[in-house]
Amino acid sequence: METDFLLIFALIVFASSLIHGSIGFGFGMIATPTVAMFIDIQTAITYILVPTMFVNLVSILSEGRFFEALKKFWFIIALMVVGSCIGTFILIYFNSEYFKLLLAFIIFIYLLQSLVKIQASFISANPKASTYGLGIIGGIVSGLTNVVAPLTIMYTLELKYSKKDTIQLSNLCFLFTKIGQIVVFVYFGAFTQSAVELSALSFIVVGIGLFFGLKIKKIIDAKFYIKILKVLLFIIACVLVVDTISF
Repeated sequence: METDFLLIFALIVFASSLIHGSIGFGFGMIATPTVAMFIDIQTAITYILVPTMFVNLVSILSEGRFFEALKKFWFIIALMVVGSCIGTFILIYFNSEYFKLLLAFIIFIYLLQSLVKIQASFISANPKASTYGLGIIGGIVSGLTNVVAPLTIMYTLELKYSKKDTIQLSNLCFLFTKIGQIVVFVYFGAFTQSAVELSALSFIVVGIGLFFGLKIKKIIDAKFYIKILKVLLFIIACVLVVDTISF
């Protein structure tokens, strides 16, 4: 593996964990598309799977009431794991550059819903069907793009869940879908030695990033910081679109 890419990867992981620590979310949504700007999306996802799980586990434990949240959301989590395995299989089978467009689309949806509150009244009108839909479709999207937060946020907002429940559901779904992804990647031999080596390196970098991120959280204006993050995500999504179309 080239030294230049190792340095770029370490910088991306550090910046993503720094942002996640300072505002409480954003690691997967930043790291995945940024790494995918340099390599194919399947490889990008395998490289950041383990650090993503680590960051989400820290977030879950910091919120507390882990088993209570797991008991409350176990059904939708189980559905999402199934969907994630399906999505990962599709990703491995096709490994298309056009999946980057799907990733960019999910980022644009996230930015749009944060700018204008998207009404999804069909969720509250059909909660049972919406649970099945979010579980399977959200899982497939997570397997293909490593991003699912926009869907879980819309779901929890429409069903009037608390902020803590929203955070716990998003992190639990993310954590368990990543476990499902690793199983599928290992089964098909797609979790390479390079992914293992970068995972080991990532623990150190992520730990440092989270540490300083939590320090920054105490001294910055979180709202201003989130605005900067959204601008960054918009630029990354645009680059992914241009890069894929010109491929």
